[in-house]
Amino acid sequence: MNGPGDSPAPRPRRKKVVLADSRAPVTVLRTVVELEEQTSWAEEVVRSFIRTQFKDAVKFAVGTMLLFGALPLAFYLFPELSAVEFAGVSLPWLLLGVLPFPVLFAIGYWYNVVAERNERDFVDMVEK
Repeated sequence: MNGPGDSPAPRPRRKKVVLADSRAPVTVLRTVVELEEQTSWAEEVVRSFIRTQFKDAVKFAVGTMLLFGALPLAFYLFPELSAVEFAGVSLPWLLLGVLPFPVLFAIGYWYNVVAERNERDFVDMVEK
């Protein structure tokens, strides 16, 4: 309570309330609307993104098949490799029975990194 000698209570500062920021990029909204409405431009953008993802998937698949397909061919062409042993286990068993699991995990991880980069590039392009 303010008495005769008390100073008045400070008034709270006024705040500006903004419902819509007029400085927001209109192109982002326009691009999102075009993607949602599936216009011909949006379809081409999405088709290009899918094409990029598919090309990368095929590259990784072909590379993996060549890598693992070359191992039996190497043992066929160089039979002396079959006689090599490590810790009592022959080289073909190690290369064809043990090595593929960590290699496939690494290839899968690498593909995931590439696919996520493609997705980030797509989102960045849409948000520009």
